[in-house]
Amino acid sequence: MKKILCLVLALMLCVASMAMAEGLKVAFSQMEMNNAWRVAETNSIKEEAEKRGIELIYTDAQGDTAKQVSDVEDIIAKNPDVILLAPREYEGLAPALQAAKEAGIPLVLIDRDAKGEPGVDYVTKICADFIWEGQQCAKGLVDRFGTEQEVNVVQITGTPGSSVAIDRQKGFEDELAKYPNFHIIATQNGEFTRSIAQAAMENIIQAHGTEINAVYGHDDECAIGAVQALKAAGMKPGEDVAIFGVGGFKDACVCIEAGEMDGTVLCSPWFGPTAFDTVEKIVAGEEVPTFIQNPGRMIDKTNVEEYMPDAF
Repeated sequence: MKKILCLVLALMLCVASMAMAEGLKVAFSQMEMNNAWRVAETNSIKEEAEKRGIELIYTDAQGDTAKQVSDVEDIIAKNPDVILLAPREYEGLAPALQAAKEAGIPLVLIDRDAKGEPGVDYVTKICADFIWEGQQCAKGLVDRFGTEQEVNVVQITGTPGSSVAIDRQKGFEDELAKYPNFHIIATQNGEFTRSIAQAAMENIIQAHGTEINAVYGHDDECAIGAVQALKAAGMKPGEDVAIFGVGGFKDACVCIEAGEMDGTVLCSPWFGPTAFDTVEKIVAGEEVPTFIQNPGRMIDKTNVEEYMPDAF
């Protein structure tokens, strides 16, 4: 009898949750759609909204911070129940956060941070620990080279001013600074874009050539751009030069299988379920933590085959 009662209560809660979700209108402000990670994230949000019967307002800022602020202002006029925001820059989105706050619309940061007080300017942020990701790439280099050999490292960074680029750089540099045999000899912006990263790496190769022992890309697009530049210069990525990235892109996994990359730290783009679980709790008046972490892990030659079916 108790089991039957528990089952009935569970079904009632499920039906009530679905009914609540179906009446919701949620907005998602995407920063851009220029790589596989962003496409996977957007698809995850859209698919989960459809699955739950939630009306979704979607905008794409196309890599323009000013446009993203304008997008959020347009969204506010449509009076959604909650706004999901993937901020392009840490500093530049303050007007968007303020506008949502003044309109009384709860705002949730997705995949990146923006300047503001958690619990005041936004309800919560759902993202990875970017500092930890940078640390893992530094530790990967130490595992490969040890603490005796002198190692010259190149860093290809992500979008300047973004929280993810700031934190991945900090985590990597702080960890690598513990080992005096490692030297960062060049840092250039790759904009989280393969073609830009390749051009940046080409410039670095012209300046430093075979002095380069390792490359750290702030994401897999940056890392793969470096792979392409090294190959074009007649160097052997993965053999002559160690390469680590962040993301878990399928293309990066192919490079790992081919021995052209050492590893990539998974930064999951599948935010849909967690984002909408959080949305439903906010609308129901439940308290949510101000930081919800997306866990990650290192993908390398020891586990890439196992991970490959899930790669995006």
